Amino acid sequence: MSSRTQNTKYQKLNDGAATVLVMIMGVVSVIVLGGLVVLASTNQVAVERRVANDQALAVAEAGVNYYRWHLAHHPDDYTDGTGNPGPYVHEYKDPQGGLVGTYSLEITPPSAGYSIVSITSTGWTAVNPGIKRVVRVRYGIPSLARFSFLHNANVWFGQGLTVHGRVLSNGGIRQDGVNDSVIQSARETYTCGSETGCSPSQPRPGVWGSGGPSELWEFPVPPADFDAINVDFNAIRTAAQSTNTYWGPSPRQGYHLVFEASGQVRVYEVVSTNYYRGYDSGVGCTNLYQRITSENQLTVVNLDTPKSLLFEDTVWIEGTVKGNATVAAARFPLDSYNEDVWIRGNLVYSAKDGKNHLGLIAQRNIYFVKDLPEPFEINGALLAKNGKIIRHHYRASGCSSYSNAVRSRLEIYGAVISNLKSYWNWGTPPSSGFTTREVTYDSSLYLYPPPYFPASGDYEVISWDELPP
Repeated sequence: MSSRTQNTKYQKLNDGAATVLVMIMGVVSVIVLGGLVVLASTNQVAVERRVANDQALAVAEAGVNYYRWHLAHHPDDYTDGTGNPGPYVHEYKDPQGGLVGTYSLEITPPSAGYSIVSITSTGWTAVNPGIKRVVRVRYGIPSLARFSFLHNANVWFGQGLTVHGRVLSNGGIRQDGVNDSVIQSARETYTCGSETGCSPSQPRPGVWGSGGPSELWEFPVPPADFDAINVDFNAIRTAAQSTNTYWGPSPRQGYHLVFEASGQVRVYEVVSTNYYRGYDSGVGCTNLYQRITSENQLTVVNLDTPKSLLFEDTVWIEGTVKGNATVAAARFPLDSYNEDVWIRGNLVYSAKDGKNHLGLIAQRNIYFVKDLPEPFEINGALLAKNGKIIRHHYRASGCSSYSNAVRSRLEIYGAVISNLKSYWNWGTPPSSGFTTREVTYDSSLYLYPPPYFPASGDYEVISWDELPP
């Protein structure tokens, strides 16, 4: 074969290979370009969905804000002005009147005895109505149980007391203990007298003492309006009557409640009592009829649903609480009587899991008896409407000298609220009282207070949650 023929053959082979290579490169280029186009398109769709997702959330929150505004003007309207059940659908427009999207509202009014309304808003945009976001906001007046201590008087936190949670007093505060949250006084200065350990009386800052940390002390702050704090005993009585948990004035000595871990409350009528001698700085040495010597069981109450129990007489209480309940001691007419509560032993939750709550409301005072267990623990929100929360002095000179006047430890998990100064220790170290004391705020009371437990302040957002659409 001649060299010319061979060269021609090789040239044709090279030309063919080049054509195949060009074709392969073309195909690859088309695939790459197509992939880039698809990727760009996918990214564009993802961006549009993300924008629509964010906008849907904004529309849903606009629905919540609208109904907050509605409640500010119509606080008892939970039907969007229609008188009919929801959902309530509204268009959401921009300032120029263009349609941005739509939100649908579902309103759950407060349950009886509570102040918190639930607003559920579902939002979507006009451009992408298939993309929805759902927001649920609990909105209402916060419970007084948002404090660990709330007082309307001068108060002294002594050595050996540790407070976990916010403290507010309308009077001055002497803090010789330990706090890990803010301690607030409505007074810039006050006159410290014997009630907070000053003799002779002398001016002191709103918060002062040897405890701390003082960086968490704040004064003056706006006071709590105790005159506006309304314990609606009438509403509690009506609710109690509807569930057969109301008891009128006893012909005997009062009533004794024993909470049980099974979720029941045994109610007894106290037939007879005996006394110990004890000292109260308000009334001096007196006979304290706190010892139950005879009683008869009346009934058993199930706490399968939240209950309000009202007694128009003195109440003794103890046990293990499983469920949600408010116990109130008050006699009508309210201006003519003052009923008290005696905490007779440990009063604790079956579990501190946010599912069990107790409100204990006395028309006047809440007392701790002399014969207490070691250690002594209380779980619940305690409120002495017109009085104080105390343990008497059981070793006061010229009054009494009991061997168990001093107990080792007091633990309170919840809230302590009183109109007058609350106290349970006498002297440092105590000659009567508790060697160590610890008060811990129960944060679940903020969201889920006991039924009919009083609230105060302005409406605010209690919780914000996003739900699946």
